[in-house]
Order: sequence, then C-alpha cells, then structure tokens
Amino acid sequence: MSETIAGVRIPDSALAREATELVREAAEPLLFHHSRRVFLWGALRGREQGLGFDPELLYVGAMFHDLGLTGRYRRTDQRFEIDGADEARRFLRAHGITGEPADRVWSAVALHTTPEVPLHMAPEIALVTRGVELDVLGIGHTAVSDEQRAAVVAAHPRPDFKNRILAAFAEGVQDRPDTTFGNVKADVLAHFVPGFVRGDFVEVIKDSPWPE
Repeated sequence: MSETIAGVRIPDSALAREATELVREAAEPLLFHHSRRVFLWGALRGREQGLGFDPELLYVGAMFHDLGLTGRYRRTDQRFEIDGADEARRFLRAHGITGEPADRVWSAVALHTTPEVPLHMAPEIALVTRGVELDVLGIGHTAVSDEQRAAVVAAHPRPDFKNRILAAFAEGVQDRPDTTFGNVKADVLAHFVPGFVRGDFVEVIKDSPWPE
C-alpha cells in the first residue's frame, strides 16, 4: 500500500521498494531518514516550481545520494558522491532502466554537493540537490509550509541532525582526503580531522610541470 507524506506519494513500485530496502539495510537510520526527507523536499520543491519529474527516478536519486558514506558501498579512490552514483546506475540497469534515464540519476547523485550547476539541469537532477540543500543547509526552508515541514519530520525525525550528519560526513571521507579537493567536504575534514591540510588550487597551478 502506498504511503503519502505531506501530500507526496512515496513510489510503491517493486523498484522503489527494493531501493528502500537496500538503503535501509546498508545505511544507519540517520542516513535512511535523511534520504527519504531529501525525496520529499525535492518533490515538494518540484511541485512548488511547477516542474515535471519522474517520481521513481527522483526517489532512487534521493535514496542513493549518500550511499557512498556507508561501510558497504564506501570506496577510498573516488569522491563519495560517485560511489552512490555508480551504485544507483548499476541498480537501475539491473531493473531494465538504462541509457539517459540511468545517466540522469547518476548525475543527480554525483552532483548533489556541487553548488548551482545541477539546478540548471534536468528536474530530477535539480530536485535531488534542492532536497539536500533544504535538509542539510536550510536553503528553501520557507518554500515549503510549516505544515509540510512538520509532516515530513514527523514521519522521518531528525534528532540532533546537524551534529550527526557532520559526523557521518567526516567518517565517510576521512580515509580519502584527496577526494575533497575543491569541494565542500574539505570544510568538514578541516573541522573534524586533526592535521588535515586542504589542497590549494593556486599552488597546484604554480607547481604544475609547465616551465613558465
């Protein structure tokens, strides 16, 4: 039976149910509830903006967007966003969704921490980012009503979320500090990992092998 939260229907297809269970099994409740909220905020922002989007694709993108922070799907040789994006595309292909739709979800997950760029792309890509921005940064907080926010948080609570998500970010990327060069997770490591030294873009240019 399908579930509706804040007026948003949670996709109830076999694909969506399997995505839910995969994330529920792999992720701590913190990330599971966060991912569900990202879908709900994204859907609400899409409705508010009059965007047409595929709810299933948005759901998979939202549910998989932080999968690269989990022990099961975490790698150390690439950005955590790409871990989740790769797994989302594999999951969709295994369910017969290939080509551009699968690539669209890959981009939604891979770009969700990149400011501005995803907001100019396909709705599913933009709305995963909108959902993440609202839940983590509070961007667009007033674009949803008090009643909608209350309904979403009642269904998917966020106890001490700010501190706990920062801890999850730090744990998920501390073993691959080089992958944070030029992105927001360098800020996380600078706050929480003693001895971390962020890369410097200017120094990279100056130290390149070009002779001038």
